[in-house]
Amino acid sequence: MITRRHHPNQRRAFLQVAAATALIGSLPFSALAQTASAKLKIGIIGSGKVGGAIGGAWVKAGHEVMFSSLDLEADKKLAASLGGKATAGTTREAAAFGSVLLMSVPYAAVPAIGKELGDLVKGKIVIDTSNPIVARDGDMAVAAREKGAGVTSAEYLPGARIVRAFNAIGYARMAEAASRGGDKIGMPMAGDDAAAISVASALVRDVGYEPVLVGTLAAMGKYLIPGTPLGGEHSPDEIRKIAATLK
Repeated sequence: MITRRHHPNQRRAFLQVAAATALIGSLPFSALAQTASAKLKIGIIGSGKVGGAIGGAWVKAGHEVMFSSLDLEADKKLAASLGGKATAGTTREAAAFGSVLLMSVPYAAVPAIGKELGDLVKGKIVIDTSNPIVARDGDMAVAAREKGAGVTSAEYLPGARIVRAFNAIGYARMAEAASRGGDKIGMPMAGDDAAAISVASALVRDVGYEPVLVGTLAAMGKYLIPGTPLGGEHSPDEIRKIAATLK
């Protein structure tokens, strides 16, 4: 009989993925079913190309979405073009409005969001799409990439129930994902809160992707940025195989 030896890092990664998946598996079926069918109030903090595309998909799925950015007039035009339950407001109004928040801003803006909106985001689910890009965000992006974007975002937004998602696929593809035929593209996610992961997973499906929990913020959050093996489009099975090779 042939005995296969696995590299310690591969085994550790596999155990991390299995433990993370168990977070969702531990929720009662009824809770998961309610999450999947619930229509939510969602605040978009940063309704640029990514936030606009994802928020637009959620409006089409029947959710109430408030868009916010530094350009309120542009947000109002976006909301009017989407119709449905789309509205626009200031970032504080959007943060107060949403039971779930999507943060999609240049990473250098995340510390300011933590200071300005910290009282409003504490205890709320925050889907974090923001990526530390050194050429744009400078030295703080270097530090965030070394520590890991998942852990760094959690430090900037204490008390927020952060889930990393929508970090490594282009916005144009996101806008059309729900109407695309064929097999679902996987969406790698990282998080520590089982209930937050469950809600975020349902919202990922509403955009048109199949959520794939790859691990915790500390273990896998650092890989959910462009330029890593998890960047780009992959099938759910491919994402699981890639994640099992990462430290």
